[in-house]
Amino acid sequence: MQPMTETAPLRALALVCSLKPSPAPSSSELMARQVLEALEEHGVTGDLVRVVDHAVHPGVEVDMGDGDAWPGIRDRLMAADILLLSTPTWVGHMSSVAQRVLERLDAELSERDEQGRPRVFGKVGAVAVVGNEDGAHKISADVMQAFSDVGFTVPAQAATYWNGEAMQGVDYLDLDETPEAVASTTATLAANAAHLARLLEATPYPPVG
Repeated sequence: MQPMTETAPLRALALVCSLKPSPAPSSSELMARQVLEALEEHGVTGDLVRVVDHAVHPGVEVDMGDGDAWPGIRDRLMAADILLLSTPTWVGHMSSVAQRVLERLDAELSERDEQGRPRVFGKVGAVAVVGNEDGAHKISADVMQAFSDVGFTVPAQAATYWNGEAMQGVDYLDLDETPEAVASTTATLAANAAHLARLLEATPYPPVG
């Protein structure tokens, strides 16, 4: 792979939406770390938050008050150029933690910059899904639609995933090695996300209204 020649620093934030609090092993965290490692090859430094470790309150406001941990996570999101949401699959759907993250992101619709644009305009969104049941395509579609709705830009092939054999107990973190198809898809996601983030940094969206 040819190294990136661009020098503009970029940052990524991975929100891991496992139902398991730290330090329990998490397939969603493993895949998120693999995406962050792939992004490093394109000059992107990364940070990771396991959301369930924090008291993120339900709601659709920037700050729900009374000890809500979302504003602190949001500060880290706002400092990033790329947001990765990594979620397990439960009964064919994203985790309840991932759904809560999307609900909290809804507040960005009313948060505007000095040019009238949503504050997440110019940020890139991507998704990672793991599970030993079907649902990755549906989850990816739901997350990417939500990202687009609130103002993130979704690059080509912005999802990486692993589905284990149906009705079996093997998890992604149980694998001896990363399947080639997953590794290739993760590499493409990282390359496209970094490329798009640099384009948006160099050429921002026009003012709104």
